[in-house]
Amino acid sequence: MNNFKLIYRILKYIEICMNSEEFDDENFTASHFGVSNALFLNILRSLVEAGYISGIKVVTDKCGSDIVLINPHLTLTGMEYLADNTMMKKAYRLLKGIKDVTPGI
Repeated sequence: MNNFKLIYRILKYIEICMNSEEFDDENFTASHFGVSNALFLNILRSLVEAGYISGIKVVTDKCGSDIVLINPHLTLTGMEYLADNTMMKKAYRLLKGIKDVTPGI
Protein backbone atom coordinates (compact mmCIF):
# COMPACT_ATOMS: atom_id res chain seq x y z
CA MET A 1 0.00 0.00 0.00
CA ASN A 2 1.17 3.48 -0.83
CA ASN A 3 2.26 5.31 2.35
CA PHE A 4 0.26 8.40 1.39
CA LYS A 5 -2.90 6.28 1.10
CA LEU A 6 -2.16 4.89 4.55
CA ILE A 7 -1.63 8.39 5.95
CA TYR A 8 -4.93 9.52 4.45
CA ARG A 9 -6.77 6.47 5.85
CA ILE A 10 -5.32 6.96 9.34
CA LEU A 11 -6.17 10.66 9.38
CA LYS A 12 -9.67 9.96 8.05
CA TYR A 13 -10.18 7.28 10.72
CA ILE A 14 -9.20 9.70 13.47
CA GLU A 15 -11.44 12.39 11.98
CA ILE A 16 -14.42 10.01 12.00
CA CYS A 17 -13.68 8.99 15.60
CA MET A 18 -13.62 12.64 16.64
CA ASN A 19 -17.40 12.68 16.06
CA SER A 20 -17.88 10.09 18.82
CA GLU A 21 -17.62 10.35 22.58
CA GLU A 22 -15.10 7.49 22.68
CA PHE A 23 -12.20 6.78 20.33
CA ASP A 24 -12.59 3.36 18.66
CA ASP A 25 -9.20 1.93 19.59
CA GLU A 26 -10.22 -1.67 18.81
CA ASN A 27 -9.89 -1.03 15.08
CA PHE A 28 -6.95 1.36 15.35
CA THR A 29 -4.43 -1.38 14.56
CA ALA A 30 -1.96 -2.25 11.83
CA SER A 31 -4.02 -5.26 10.82
CA HIS A 32 -7.16 -3.12 10.41
CA PHE A 33 -5.25 -0.93 7.93
CA GLY A 34 -3.67 -3.98 6.26
CA VAL A 35 -0.03 -3.09 6.97
CA SER A 36 2.79 -4.36 9.16
CA ASN A 37 2.99 -3.22 12.76
CA ALA A 38 6.39 -1.61 12.11
CA LEU A 39 5.06 0.49 9.22
CA PHE A 40 1.96 1.49 11.18
CA LEU A 41 4.04 2.64 14.16
CA ASN A 42 6.52 4.51 11.95
CA ILE A 43 3.73 6.34 10.13
CA LEU A 44 2.08 7.24 13.44
CA ARG A 45 5.38 8.60 14.76
CA SER A 46 5.79 10.67 11.59
CA LEU A 47 2.25 12.04 11.82
CA VAL A 48 2.79 13.07 15.44
CA GLU A 49 6.19 14.65 14.70
CA ALA A 50 4.78 16.52 11.67
CA GLY A 51 1.97 17.91 13.82
CA TYR A 52 -0.91 16.23 11.97
CA ILE A 53 -2.22 14.36 15.03
CA SER A 54 -1.93 14.64 18.77
CA GLY A 55 -3.03 12.56 21.70
CA ILE A 56 -1.10 9.54 20.45
CA LYS A 57 2.28 8.47 21.72
CA VAL A 58 4.37 5.58 20.44
CA VAL A 59 6.45 4.16 23.29
CA THR A 60 9.34 1.82 22.52
CA ASP A 61 10.96 -0.32 25.20
CA LYS A 62 12.98 -3.53 25.28
CA CYS A 63 9.87 -5.61 24.63
CA GLY A 64 8.81 -3.66 21.54
CA SER A 65 6.57 -0.73 20.74
CA ASP A 66 3.17 0.17 22.08
CA ILE A 67 0.70 2.86 21.16
CA VAL A 68 -0.58 5.00 23.99
CA LEU A 69 -3.83 6.78 23.17
CA ILE A 70 -4.62 9.94 25.12
CA ASN A 71 -7.61 11.62 23.48
CA PRO A 72 -6.42 11.14 19.87
CA HIS A 73 -7.45 13.92 17.51
CA LEU A 74 -6.46 15.76 14.36
CA THR A 75 -4.68 19.06 14.63
CA LEU A 76 -5.55 21.93 12.31
CA THR A 77 -2.65 20.84 10.11
CA GLY A 78 -4.12 17.33 9.88
CA MET A 79 -7.54 18.74 9.00
CA GLU A 80 -5.96 20.90 6.29
CA TYR A 81 -4.16 17.84 4.88
CA LEU A 82 -7.46 15.97 4.57
CA ALA A 83 -9.21 18.96 3.01
CA ASP A 84 -6.40 19.60 0.51
CA ASN A 85 -6.15 15.93 -0.36
CA THR A 86 -9.88 15.74 -1.03
CA MET A 87 -9.81 18.89 -3.18
CA MET A 88 -6.83 17.55 -5.15
CA LYS A 89 -8.73 14.34 -5.91
CA LYS A 90 -11.77 16.31 -7.09
CA ALA A 91 -9.59 18.53 -9.29
CA TYR A 92 -7.85 15.48 -10.75
CA ARG A 93 -11.17 13.79 -11.58
CA LEU A 94 -12.46 17.00 -13.17
CA LEU A 95 -9.34 17.45 -15.31
CA LYS A 96 -9.33 13.78 -16.27
CA GLY A 97 -12.97 14.06 -17.30
CA ILE A 98 -12.22 17.12 -19.43
CA LYS A 99 -9.31 15.30 -21.07
CA ASP A 100 -11.45 12.25 -21.79
CA VAL A 101 -14.15 14.23 -23.60
CA THR A 102 -11.88 16.72 -25.40
CA PRO A 103 -10.22 15.32 -28.52
CA GLY A 104 -6.57 16.18 -29.10
CA ILE A 105 -5.56 16.80 -25.47
